[in-house]
Amino acid sequence: MDQIAWHEDGRAQHARWRSASGAPPPRRVVVAGDDMRADDAYHLACQGTALLWRGDFQNARQLLNAVARRIDRPRRRRPRRAEPSQVQAFHLHRQATAQRARALAMLLMPFDPGHVIPLRRAPDVQAACVEVYGPDDRPYVTPLRELLGLIGAHEWRVKGVPIGAMGGDRIHPHYGVFSPIRGEYVNLVAEAPLPSARVAFDIGTGTGVLAAVLARRGMNRIVATDLDPRALACAQENIERLGMAEQVDIVQADLFPEGRAGLIVCNPP
Repeated sequence: MDQIAWHEDGRAQHARWRSASGAPPPRRVVVAGDDMRADDAYHLACQGTALLWRGDFQNARQLLNAVARRIDRPRRRRPRRAEPSQVQAFHLHRQATAQRARALAMLLMPFDPGHVIPLRRAPDVQAACVEVYGPDDRPYVTPLRELLGLIGAHEWRVKGVPIGAMGGDRIHPHYGVFSPIRGEYVNLVAEAPLPSARVAFDIGTGTGVLAAVLARRGMNRIVATDLDPRALACAQENIERLGMAEQVDIVQADLFPEGRAGLIVCNPP
């Protein structure tokens, strides 16, 4: 596992780096606390210098929000000779989004063994971390922004998302799996006329919500595919919880499974 290194109290320090999104460890790390000004944090983050937090946890959240506001504030545009094409505009947007994500990932949280945050007013995040990282009895460091994503995903996973097209039954998304909080595509699959064929493919199933809707509508067999192990585990858990395991097969595949189907559904990202 990768490591990060920094100097603290006159000594060289190091710790394991952990990122569920696969982000590389920052090359430059400095220690920061409650006296860190938002403007200074913003400039350091934009320069690629990470801040290992030693202050109050809630203050770290406020600092992250302050840095985000500075990143998102409108900037004076230099006059252009010509407007960018749609392709150029798309790539510029992607570039700006990636730069924003890198800068916001520069505020780091330390962890003690057992997924414990050794900071004042830190929440208990053990359950959320175990769901994504698994048990861990060694210290590590991870970005605060990723940690907040883990916390939010854990809350969605516990509460679930009610699906109107399924009479209010809930789908429980996992971390890293698209949550069906917008139901337009779900309602479309729930209301569209079904073909006479009784086999359907759900390509890129994610949480398994579309496969569950088709099963509830009476399709005899649905093959739901995904390539991401997190999505496969999530879909399997939801299908079993809803009692649809006899109708729905969860299969790891890059798009299409073997065989043919009279209906194919897909909700691409």
